[in-house]
Amino acid sequence: MRESYLDIEGRRIWYSVYGVGAAGTPLLAVHGGPGFLSMPEVISDLSSARPVYFYDQYGCGRSGRAADASAYTMESYVEELEQVRRELKLDDVFIMAFSWGTALACAWMLRKQPAGVKGLILCGPLLSTPRWDADQRENISRMPDAVRQAIENGEAGADYGDAYQDAMMAYYYRHVCRLQPWPDYLNEALAQMNPDVYNTMWGPSEFTVTGTLRDLDLVPELHRITVPVLLVCGDNDEAGVKTVKDYQAAFPSAGMAVIPEASHLHHLEQPELFKAIVNGFMEAREQ
Repeated sequence: MRESYLDIEGRRIWYSVYGVGAAGTPLLAVHGGPGFLSMPEVISDLSSARPVYFYDQYGCGRSGRAADASAYTMESYVEELEQVRRELKLDDVFIMAFSWGTALACAWMLRKQPAGVKGLILCGPLLSTPRWDADQRENISRMPDAVRQAIENGEAGADYGDAYQDAMMAYYYRHVCRLQPWPDYLNEALAQMNPDVYNTMWGPSEFTVTGTLRDLDLVPELHRITVPVLLVCGDNDEAGVKTVKDYQAAFPSAGMAVIPEASHLHHLEQPELFKAIVNGFMEAREQ
């Protein structure tokens, strides 16, 4: 692994690369959140066939922080992705994005119309906040009564204290990551999450959306993304299987894989199956 920093318009952006010199088309991973950071686990294994790049978005992980949280916007992250790709000289590239990162990757494709993108791999996709919210409401309706009531009470009173937090974690254990216990690297990554970014753009939890992304809906524009797309979700994902199927239909050229016994972090829960699926997608587009 090699790591360094980029200077993107005065912003210090951390990146790393695995598999330098590998023959395949490079892969650039776009992490979720917003406000999370890159996790190399499982994804870096793909570097046996190709260079695999990671970067931490501004305000996240090992990258710099803004003095004012209003600097964290979709527009700024689209421009950042454009310049990260340019600085890393990834002329031909696969993009693998996770959760919020899928919205970022698709917004970048729509607004920049980049050449040389061999395919998009969209994992646990967030492409419409209203559809995401509807899926979370359905999931919450199936939680135990005490959990559901704590969530509803917290949202009604904007009280996100202990009762809400406990209910949130019960939800996360079912729909974010079903591994028990959670791996240390996941707990460590979550501890580094920047709440300034998350709360500004999203809200107090995965299912309570109060931030600037609350009206996001890219679905009407997805028909303009003509590169091959692979959508991946778990069968217990926050991104509902029916919703992801609707996303598939909205793209001109898209496939879909549902990973069994898995949730939002399906690549951590079923790593070998995940790697086989995405390797197959990329290899088919390099022949």
